[in-house]
Amino acid sequence: MGAENGQSDEEPVHQVTVDGFWMDKTEVTNEQFAKFVGETGYLTTAERRPDAKDFPGVPPENLVAGAIVFAPPPGDVPLDNHYVWWRYQEGANWRQPEGPGSTIQGREKHPAVQVSWDDAVAYARWAGKRLPTEAEWEFAARGGLDRQPYTWGKDQVPDGRWQANIWQGKFPNDNALSDGFRGTAPVASFRPNGYGLHDMAGNVWEWCADWYLPDYYAKSPSKNPPGPDTSFDPNEPGTKKRVQRGGSYLCSDSYCIGYRPSARMKCTPDSGLNHSGFRCVRSG
Repeated sequence: MGAENGQSDEEPVHQVTVDGFWMDKTEVTNEQFAKFVGETGYLTTAERRPDAKDFPGVPPENLVAGAIVFAPPPGDVPLDNHYVWWRYQEGANWRQPEGPGSTIQGREKHPAVQVSWDDAVAYARWAGKRLPTEAEWEFAARGGLDRQPYTWGKDQVPDGRWQANIWQGKFPNDNALSDGFRGTAPVASFRPNGYGLHDMAGNVWEWCADWYLPDYYAKSPSKNPPGPDTSFDPNEPGTKKRVQRGGSYLCSDSYCIGYRPSARMKCTPDSGLNHSGFRCVRSG
C-alpha cells in the first residue's frame, strides 16, 4: 500500500497481507439497490429530513432532505475550493441522483449513488456481506500487479484506449468525454483488472469500512489492518470521516487523480454524493 506520485496520506509505502476474501465484480447497481429497498422498505439518509439536533443554529426551513450534487461552473475557477462545483440539492437521493426531475430509469445497470456509508452498511448486511477494509480494497484493486500506478498497469491510456470512466479535459468545467461518458457509466463498461474486477478505478468512489486517519499507514499492522478506531481530518477537525477509494468520473489529472489504486478520499458517513457508491465483500 502507498503512493505513486500521491498525497502524504498515502505514505509511507508499505507491504500488507490480507486473508482471503470474495469481492463483488462490480459496484452495486441501481437495480440491486432497488431490490434491497423493495424488500426492506429502507429509507436512505438522503431521503430523511436532517435532525435539528445535529445542525444547531441552522434555520428549520433549511433542514430539508437532499444530497450533494456536482454543479460545474460556467468558466475556469481555482481548484483550491471544491465548494465552487458542489451544491446541496433538495430532493436529491439514489432514486433521483441529480435532484427532482432526474431519474434512474435507463440507468438500472449504473452504480447506485447518493448512498451514504450508513446506507452501504445496511445494504451489505442485508446481502450477507460487508464493506471491504481499505487494505482489502487496495489489494483487490491492484489485481495482482506490483506497485503499478494504475489498476491496469503502467500506461494511462494503453494503445490509445481509456481504461476507466474518469475526467478528460479541464476540470471542473470542460469535459472532453474521451472515454465516452459524462456521468456514471454502466458497470463493467471497461475491461476488468487481473482479478476480474471492473471499475476499481473511476466511475464512482467506493466506501470502505475504515475510519480515516491521514497517518494510519505509519502505525497500521502488516497483516489484516482493520483501520483505526477513531478519525481525524486535518482539513475539518472534529468531523469524523470514513474512507473512500477508487476515484470517480470526476477525477482528473489536474485535480485529485483519485483513480490511482493508492489514492485515498474521505467523507462523513452520513453524506451522499452523486459520484459515490460502493461494492461489497465477504470473507473467504
